[in-house]
Order: sequence, then structure tokens, then C-alpha cells
Amino acid sequence: MTDWIHAGPTVLAAFLASLVEFVEAFTIVLAVGTIRGWRSALTGAIAALGLLIILVLACGPALERLPLSALRFGIGLLLLLFGMRWLRKAALRASGIIPLHDESAVFASKSLYLRGPVNLGSTLDPVAVLTAFNSVSLEGLEVVFIVSAAGAIGHTLLPAVLGASAAGVVVITLGIAFRAPLTRIPENALKFTVGVLLSAIGTFWIGEALGYPWPGAELSVIALAGAFLSSAILASILARTIQLREGSPPTVTIPS
Repeated sequence: MTDWIHAGPTVLAAFLASLVEFVEAFTIVLAVGTIRGWRSALTGAIAALGLLIILVLACGPALERLPLSALRFGIGLLLLLFGMRWLRKAALRASGIIPLHDESAVFASKSLYLRGPVNLGSTLDPVAVLTAFNSVSLEGLEVVFIVSAAGAIGHTLLPAVLGASAAGVVVITLGIAFRAPLTRIPENALKFTVGVLLSAIGTFWIGEALGYPWPGAELSVIALAGAFLSSAILASILARTIQLREGSPPTVTIPS
């Protein structure tokens, strides 16, 4: 039986990570639907969601069959690496060294790219289908890993799936309501939070695999999250201070 209290950090990480990725995928699907037609855009998006669901259902139970100690260490290390990657980018954006992710700019750029001859017949537009499919599947792959790995290692696959599904419902509901890029969702703050949670969960499972007796058991994840958050905020402040001292070097763009 799932312990929903101990599953909290995993569910929250799955929800927030899914929320970020679904917002980015929604922006591109919105551009595809607006420019080239909703039938093709939704066909590609639904096909990608089906693929992601199959991957979660296949990966989660398969991971649970691996030796627990090796599973904890391997998945913990990967979660830590994923989390530090998210946290690094969020800290750099918070410090102003790299620009914030702008969904309006992404929508405009993708809309310009998609303009061209559109198939107005009864058949699907292959460009629209493939663009929507690639967007949803690529943005969702990290979510699949987070949901499958974190859910399997803590025996909380169902709560993690529910968290990711809830994020999908939120994004779809807001998308239908606003019919515009979801620029009001604070993506950088969410990425900061996801980075902190994944780093904390990953560190916890690495310690478990190595036999370290965490004080407070699963509750130590909260303390680890606080440590990662404090370190990231301090790093962001220091980076901003150095940037201003050196005369504000030009920002650079890195993948979201």
C-alpha cells in the first residue's frame, strides 16, 4: 500500500516537472494548431501522449524488478544529475546571465516557421502532425524518466503518474480557457523548485544505497531540499554580483 505522506516529494516533483514540460509543449502545439489546423495538431499531440504513457507503464514495473541497492544508487545518481541540470539553468536565469524562457517568443518563432502551404483537404497535414508529435514526445521524455524512476524506486509509481496527469489537466484547462501561450505560469520558479526536489530526492536515494542512516528517514528530504535551495540562491546572487562587477557580459542562450 502506498504511503501518500512519504510519496509527497515524488508527487510534487512529478507534478511540477510535468507542468513545466507540458507548458512548453502546449506552446508549440498551439502554434501548430493555429497556423496549420487543429485536427493535425491534436492528432500528433495525442499520439505522443500515448507513446509517453506506454513508456511509463513499461519502464516503471521493469525498474522495480532490479536489485534494490543498485536501483537506489543508479536512479539516485541520475535524479541528482537531472536536478542539478535544472537547478543550474534556473539559477543562471535568476541571476540574469542567461535570458528567461519566453513562451510568447517561442510561439512567434514557431508560428513563423510553420507558415507555408497547408493541406486543406480531408487528410492530415504531415508537417503539423510531426511537429506536434515531436514537441510533446521530446518535452515529455524527461517527465517519463522522473515519473518512472522516482515512482519505481520509492514504490510510488501510481502517485507519481497521478501527479503528472494532474499537471496535464491543469495545462490543458488553462490552454482551452486562454487560447494563448501560458506566459503567466512562472516557469523559472517551477524549474528552480523541480531542480531542488530532484537533487534532494537523488541525494537521499544515493545515501540509502550506501547505507547512510538519514536522520528522520524520508523527512530528511526536506532538509536536503532546503540545503540545495539555499546553495542555489547563494550561487545565483554571487553570479549576479560578479556579472555586475565585470560590466554585465552579454547573455547567452542555452536549451531550455
